[in-house]
Amino acid sequence: MSTTTLTSAAADLRGRVTERRVARSEWTKLWSLRSTRWSLLAAVVSMIAIGGIVAAVQMSRWSSLGAEERAAFDAIDIGVGGYNLAQLAIGVLGVLVISGEYSTGMIRSSLMAVPKRLPVLWAKLGVFSAVTFVLMLAATFVSFFAVQAIVTSHHLDRGLGDPHALRTVIGTALFLTVLGALGVGLGALIRNTAGGIAAFVGLLFVLPGITALLPASTADAIAPYLPLNAGETVATSTFESAHHLSTWGGFAVFCGYTVVIVACAAVGLARRDA
Repeated sequence: MSTTTLTSAAADLRGRVTERRVARSEWTKLWSLRSTRWSLLAAVVSMIAIGGIVAAVQMSRWSSLGAEERAAFDAIDIGVGGYNLAQLAIGVLGVLVISGEYSTGMIRSSLMAVPKRLPVLWAKLGVFSAVTFVLMLAATFVSFFAVQAIVTSHHLDRGLGDPHALRTVIGTALFLTVLGALGVGLGALIRNTAGGIAAFVGLLFVLPGITALLPASTADAIAPYLPLNAGETVATSTFESAHHLSTWGGFAVFCGYTVVIVACAAVGLARRDA
């Protein structure tokens, strides 16, 4: 083989678009945005602080609580309770990860660099999901142990070896990760930040409220299959309502919603102009 051929082959190898290189590019773009750092910081702080605050308040007024309230207290669920606020930061950031590129026009440069298009979406999903899972898993463990330290004065602390404890901690991180991927899918599908956030809030938080207005029998039949209710099963130790899906069955339904939305976004990305 000639020197010219070898040089040409080396240059082609250096310039080849691979999923790893696209992911590296998406990693750089993700961390170059100030909104990323602030949103993830808000999610981590929420995840850690909310459970501790709730536990401290409950312990300070423990002697005045009724028997029913004491019996309903679950240190495992309190330990991961911060996800109720963290999910907003993660979901909104998921939308922004890709809708922001559409609003600035940067998406055109991304798709010119990656003509096949879909690797851009897969890279965004992979990078954002990995970052979300690692940070939320760490924050959830910190929150769990902090809450157990607070409630130990009343001998209410639970360990990771207790039934459902470890599954709830890890499940919370999984739930937030898939929720973030759903946000990315909505952002890619709608291609507008305001529209994507509105769709995210409507699908996860407004829809359950609308369902609650239906007759009780109808609402009880529909509610367990709504995205948020289904997803939360994996992040819950004790269920307040008898109408719910199984732990992993509900999470599977939630993952199904995410897969459908991401699939629609992928089809749109492949077929529509940027």
